[in-house]
Amino acid sequence: MRRKPSPKTRRRRFWRTAGIAVFLLALFVAGTIAGIVMAYSRNLPDISRMADYQPARSTRIYARDGSLLGSVYKENRVWVPIAQIPPIVREAFIASEDKNFYHHHGVDFFGIARAAIADLTHQRQQGASTITQQLARKLFLNDSYSVSRKIQEALLAMEIERYYTKDEILERYLNLVYLGSGAYGVDAAAHTYFGRGVGTLTAGQAAMIAGVVAAPSDYSPYVSMAKAKSRQTRALGLMADSHFITQAQADAAIAAPIVLAGERPAGLQGYSSPYFTTYVISQLEKLFGTQAVQEGGLQVYTTVDPKLEASAQEAVDWGVNAALAEGIGAHEAALVSIRPSTGEIVAMIGGAKFSLANQFNRAWQARRQPGSSFKTYVYTAAIDNGMAASTIVDDSPVSYPMGDGTQWAPQNDDFRYMGPVTLRQALALSRNVVAVKVAQEIGIDRVIDYARRMGVTSPLEANLSLALGTSDVTVLDQASGYATLADQGIHVEPSAFRVVKDALGNIVLDDRFPQQNEVISAGTAFILTTMLKDVIAYGTGTNANIGRPAAGKTGTTSDFKDAWFVGFTPDLVTAVWAGNDEGRMSESYGGNIPARIWARYMRAALAKVPKHDFVMPADEVRKLPSCSGRGMEYYLIAGAPTSPCGSAFGTTAPASYYVAPVYSAPPLPTLAPTPTPLPAIATPPPDSVGDGTHYVPLDSPAPTAAPPAPASTKPPHRRR
Repeated sequence: MRRKPSPKTRRRRFWRTAGIAVFLLALFVAGTIAGIVMAYSRNLPDISRMADYQPARSTRIYARDGSLLGSVYKENRVWVPIAQIPPIVREAFIASEDKNFYHHHGVDFFGIARAAIADLTHQRQQGASTITQQLARKLFLNDSYSVSRKIQEALLAMEIERYYTKDEILERYLNLVYLGSGAYGVDAAAHTYFGRGVGTLTAGQAAMIAGVVAAPSDYSPYVSMAKAKSRQTRALGLMADSHFITQAQADAAIAAPIVLAGERPAGLQGYSSPYFTTYVISQLEKLFGTQAVQEGGLQVYTTVDPKLEASAQEAVDWGVNAALAEGIGAHEAALVSIRPSTGEIVAMIGGAKFSLANQFNRAWQARRQPGSSFKTYVYTAAIDNGMAASTIVDDSPVSYPMGDGTQWAPQNDDFRYMGPVTLRQALALSRNVVAVKVAQEIGIDRVIDYARRMGVTSPLEANLSLALGTSDVTVLDQASGYATLADQGIHVEPSAFRVVKDALGNIVLDDRFPQQNEVISAGTAFILTTMLKDVIAYGTGTNANIGRPAAGKTGTTSDFKDAWFVGFTPDLVTAVWAGNDEGRMSESYGGNIPARIWARYMRAALAKVPKHDFVMPADEVRKLPSCSGRGMEYYLIAGAPTSPCGSAFGTTAPASYYVAPVYSAPPLPTLAPTPTPLPAIATPPPDSVGDGTHYVPLDSPAPTAAPPAPASTKPPHRRR
């Protein structure tokens, strides 16, 4: 008969059986887990891509004083190295999101248990996902919730921890995490919410940003300050619990007032100096491409002066309001202001008031007829090719055959004629007929060549009416062209940039030392400047008198669609256009609203600049007293007159001008067919001299001639 097992034996068997069962169960679980891990591991993304991952970064555009004009982005992000993210910011995120970040290997199993218990007991808690898991989800997965996704997330997190340091992981996380209100990363969030860089955040500000992570669309302070404040309090409490700050510091941060920067409107309406900023963006896209601008994280340092930009906008708005109040009917205006020595665009206004309905930039996108403001290029070409400011041209009716068999007869604005006038008078008083006659004499192709050299880039039609400004140009064209005169014949391409850097800080564009090209002689530029000073002194531009040496030219189209004033001092060049996008104004001239806008802006812009005159290049220009005794006349040394005044020959009519040398245009290979000779440009009859109106034989008694001009050679190219 079998003996019954003792209780002690039964207990031993039970525990042995239980142990085997537990072992088999553990083995089964381990095998199952291993199988799951192996199954999911085969489909895991390659984490080596993390090293090459380049997130979209914001391009930031700065004014000359360092203020932010605007950001261009697919995602509003500025990458900041971990060394530049202060400890208080890192600690705010670690305390809020992953207390054991520096102690686990990607997955915090204790944290998972702690979060579950806290959830059951309604205690202050952290999320179960570690910072590494959140990074893995951001880089390789999606935000959908499923068991398979959580398994992949955990496996990826552990794999990431094998190959990357904690600081490398934290740097990526803090720059990639979405923090509400369109901000990606801590630096973008710092600017978005507090108007400052991440390096200057306080504990309270850092905690508020860290509190947004859980639900950015709900916890953004721009969405709900109450919820944002609650999340900030929670984050500060966790920071104190983790001994990153003391409880007293947490209480002080909670009590401190929150001052937000103010939410900027999205897109164009969020830009400062919007007309200039949109121009900069267009130029960046031409240079680097749209993708690089929207995602490449460029750092763009521009030339605009916010104070001058504000003065320019105020002057334009004032001018448009004045035009409407006075019944002129100009609803728009545009202004471009350039420093002539550097080509820097310091102000650009493309319309009366920028808005989504009025974002068209008339400063560079619109081409309009410049009217008489184009005559400056005609007279520049004439002076540079041998004519003198005292050359006399007959302001009298003239007509030219057209290709269709008709005749074109240019008219002066007042439909009257002044008879013989000097080039100086003709430009000051804007005599159309004289400008056309001069253009015909020197050749219209030569006029186009000079306009191109001086900075006009718009297409120009080769016909005589071009002398009156019938080809469309931009406001930027005119500012660039006149800047060549202001800079003594040296042309510098206008630029909106000082420096552009890539996302790593490498300089990819440097316009701080622009190329300078001498396109006309300094002497020619000075003589034209003196002629344009007369426009303001007694000509059509008297409204542009600003109480300091300045030169400029008015422009008006015959149908009153466009009115201009383009002028300069030695320090600043400004072009102003006024008119309408569609339709004509009431009778209005460049010497009215545009000149007044110009003067209002220039007075403000130059208020702190000492007054000084244009410098005469003594090695290229000769100054002689006017025969009328009313001032001086200026000549290029190579063509300075040696004949005396006409009255010295005993004529009864008063003579006011030295007799300029006979003009002979130098050859130009690209000139159009030789025009019909024009007798209106006064030349002496054979074997005689005179003042352009009266002539006497050469064998008449003559006084001593003026001393001959010293020999001179053209100076070398000047650099500054």
